[in-house]
Amino acid sequence: MSKKKLYSFKLFLLVVPFIVLVLLFCYYPLYGWMYAFYDYKPPKDLADCAFVGGKWFASLVSSDVKIKQLIQVLKNTFAMSGLTLGTSWLPMLFAVFLNEIHGVKFRKFVQTVTTLPNFVSWVMVYSIAFSLFNSTGMLNSLLMKVGLIDTPILFLQASTHVWFTQWLWLTWKNLGWAAIMYIAAISSIDDEMIQAARVDGATRMQIIWHITIPSLLPTYFVLLVLNVANFLNNGMEQYYVFQNAFNKDYIQVLDLYVYNMAMGSGGYSVSVAISMLKSLVSLVLLFIVNKASKVIRGESIL
Repeated sequence: MSKKKLYSFKLFLLVVPFIVLVLLFCYYPLYGWMYAFYDYKPPKDLADCAFVGGKWFASLVSSDVKIKQLIQVLKNTFAMSGLTLGTSWLPMLFAVFLNEIHGVKFRKFVQTVTTLPNFVSWVMVYSIAFSLFNSTGMLNSLLMKVGLIDTPILFLQASTHVWFTQWLWLTWKNLGWAAIMYIAAISSIDDEMIQAARVDGATRMQIIWHITIPSLLPTYFVLLVLNVANFLNNGMEQYYVFQNAFNKDYIQVLDLYVYNMAMGSGGYSVSVAISMLKSLVSLVLLFIVNKASKVIRGESIL
């Protein structure tokens, strides 16, 4: 074996563990799609259940109530994802201004404080929210003590502004972590170009506007394309811990709807059918945004 082939083989061996992980956690679970075509009732084995074909797919639109519920879930999903997508520039802006902090110790402190929430579980986040905003929490106790309110405000139970408040919690948790990639991109900007701009009399804001941000845009657009492709994938942990009987209609996104249907109503086959449709739509979105990226930027992400 030649040295070139041996080197290529060694590189391939480095990639093998990641290929195995992708096969195990991304492709092997696709076997579960079979449940969407059977009338599955646990604890029966799938082979003992009746094959029903596309019955569960048709049942999603079989009545006005189900259609209305599905439309509301899709509206919640699009609202949550739309808010996140529409403010996806915030981590880039945060990284830019973080880079402008000259005090190294203070910059590291701010970066650490804003990154740590990413490692806090959503259960702990809800515990913090409950301690601060429940009817006997710190905020209500403070407002009642100073005489601004007579009765506690039900912040967590309110169904109004649920989309906005959930976006705030998500931004607080992920902003610092999402900015890391942009901070790395900023460090790769040619320092000579910045020094030349300063010699020409450019201000800090002019350097940011004409050098820093244009240098970050390729990274931003790649991440934006990937986020658009995952538009329907909100996750469910955040919305699961924050849901209650008062805000359920507005907080239930597609992933949470699938979970509640499977674990709450026992509709395992229906939930798998919905999950299948969501995955197929996400795949179509990926190819659409990849094509758009190729037309707009001249290069694709696939």
